[in-house]
Amino acid sequence: MAKYKPIDMVKEYRGKICEHSDTYFQKRGRTLCTGRICEPRDLAKKPYSEKEIVTHTKFQQTYAAIKALTPEQKAEYKTAFEAQSKYTSLRGYIFAKEYAKLA
Repeated sequence: MAKYKPIDMVKEYRGKICEHSDTYFQKRGRTLCTGRICEPRDLAKKPYSEKEIVTHTKFQQTYAAIKALTPEQKAEYKTAFEAQSKYTSLRGYIFAKEYAKLA
């Protein structure tokens, strides 16, 4: 198996990539990723499972909690965000902390 070296425009490929669908680009932190959606999900044939519904509900609750944050709470999150190095965006940091409260 040969090694694949991406071109300079795209530094890293992730996920399943095929040749029969449109390519998308996404920036995750400091990395530009690309991929293709192979077989879009048909909800009539394969509806959401109970676990997926629970996950969707948690995401909705997390975004509602983020929207309800006061400016003082956002300032506290910003101070804590600047003291850490795991998360590359303040939005991601706040989402992770609010999502963890639901678990």
